[in-house]
Amino acid sequence: MRKLTLSDIKGPRLYAPIRDDFRRRIIEEKKHRRVTVGDRVTLVFENRHTMMFQVEEMLRVEEITDPRGIQHELDIYNPLIPGPNELSATLLIEITDQAHIRAVLDSLIGLDQHTALAIAGARIPAEFEPGHSEEDRIAAVQYVRFRLTPAQAQAMAPGGPPVALLVDHPRYEHRTTLPDDVRAALAQDLASE
Repeated sequence: MRKLTLSDIKGPRLYAPIRDDFRRRIIEEKKHRRVTVGDRVTLVFENRHTMMFQVEEMLRVEEITDPRGIQHELDIYNPLIPGPNELSATLLIEITDQAHIRAVLDSLIGLDQHTALAIAGARIPAEFEPGHSEEDRIAAVQYVRFRLTPAQAQAMAPGGPPVALLVDHPRYEHRTTLPDDVRAALAQDLASE
């Protein structure tokens, strides 16, 4: 999937008039990219469009208009765009009870060693972005990547072998089969490389 360049970005002034429409389209697109695994873990699979939205929103909020500042944001978000035969996702640990945030996060230390994608019986471990998880701490937002073989990428299409996301952490074990609409969106991403 092609990375974003300065020429892809509108910037705050040109983005403002189209923001509502673009935001609606991204919200609709993300409906087919969101997968919950149990009651605490959600993955939102990213692509070029979702990262473009993130960059435009950051530029808007931070009022960044200088090309160097825009490039800095691109340098942050481009690595989250999946490469050939890859899927990338934002993993969210959802905690609604503010009083228990630390306790819940502490109970999930090691999640980075216990999250995977399963395709036709093969386990593809999630590769967590460094710096968001340590031996004694874990962040509520993680960025993960799944590196697939070409055959696994082809198997992502709806109607192929079973595909599931699984977490087999000692204190959190859940498995979710990917629905066809999610598989179709991810298969389209994998084919667009």
